Amino acid sequence: SAGVELSVNNHAADFTLSTGLSPAISLSCLVHNSSQAEELLWYRGAGQVDLKDGNKVNISNICISPVNESDNGVTFTCRLARDKAVQVSVTLDVQFPPQLSGEETLQVEEEKDVTLTCNSRSNPQGQSTWLKDNQSLTLQQSHHKLYQTSEVFQLSISKVQKSDNGTYTCLVESRLGKGTRDFHLIVEDKKPVFPKEAVIAAVVVVTITILFGIVAQKDKFLKVW
Repeated sequence: SAGVELSVNNHAADFTLSTGLSPAISLSCLVHNSSQAEELLWYRGAGQVDLKDGNKVNISNICISPVNESDNGVTFTCRLARDKAVQVSVTLDVQFPPQLSGEETLQVEEEKDVTLTCNSRSNPQGQSTWLKDNQSLTLQQSHHKLYQTSEVFQLSISKVQKSDNGTYTCLVESRLGKGTRDFHLIVEDKKPVFPKEAVIAAVVVVTITILFGIVAQKDKFLKVW
């Protein structure tokens, strides 16, 4: 295979193909500098793509249809069948506006902690912020805490109060658009705490009292018997 080269979409070296969400894109692999018929192989990541018989020799085309978010970052590689070291790879850079998800309604007891989790996917990554009842949320250092990764944006509220009731909106904006997700937080009345320790202590006292009463009346019980 000395001197044999491949190209994908006229690129003789590995490259990145930027695209948006689209119905389809095609990749064409072509053999160069070969005097014989060369079989070609296509891979999506580590998995081999199934090609039809008429689409394997000297030139081979594959179609990605439709192009969606799951294709972002995926690498397609064309290889020479008899020498897999001869190859060209293309990595898809699929750009799309923010797409958000997360649990819409959360109910929490007063004075308990709660976390609102906004799952966010976008390429390029967007800027995130929280609103409360359509107004910018004023963060209180000891009451609110933010956590963010490339795909998760969380708002934690410590010891919620009735004033925390309301609709919280996760807003993510990028140059391709914006996405919003509403979270309805319902703060319920604090349930009365069952005095478990006091009840246990009372049971112990009653039990001991009964035992002492039985011991004190032991002679009378024996006479009756």
